[in-house]
Amino acid sequence: MDNQLNSIVVQDFNQNPVDLLSIYKNQNLLLLLYNNQCLGCTGRAVPLAYKLQNMHKNVTVIGIHSNFGTQTTSEEDIKSIFTSKELPFPIYLDETHEIYDFFQSEGTPQWVLITKDKTIYRSVFGSQANAENRLLYALESLD
Repeated sequence: MDNQLNSIVVQDFNQNPVDLLSIYKNQNLLLLLYNNQCLGCTGRAVPLAYKLQNMHKNVTVIGIHSNFGTQTTSEEDIKSIFTSKELPFPIYLDETHEIYDFFQSEGTPQWVLITKDKTIYRSVFGSQANAENRLLYALESLD
């Protein structure tokens, strides 16, 4: 996989294509590739993403829900895991898991840190303490 990216095309909740690198130009991005059915994702990774977003103002956190079956995912499905029924950070859809595959994800959750110059800086699998520490070190090195 080339570390330099040209685009990351996902879908919004209306199934419209969205290029994250165009919308979030000149921003460090922390992508969280996850699935609502993954308990590690909803129980640990999503709260960690929210925490990291608040700790590192120089990074934009974006959730990407990757589907692995034939079902489609609605905005209500995504919001159902949040007690407030509001999104804590932008979340987009990867209906056919193309983005998940592109980043050679090991499973969900998969974290991908992309620098302002559209370069993949780190990719970390998991939501356990070791993954959190690796993410923290990577984020701190961007500050």
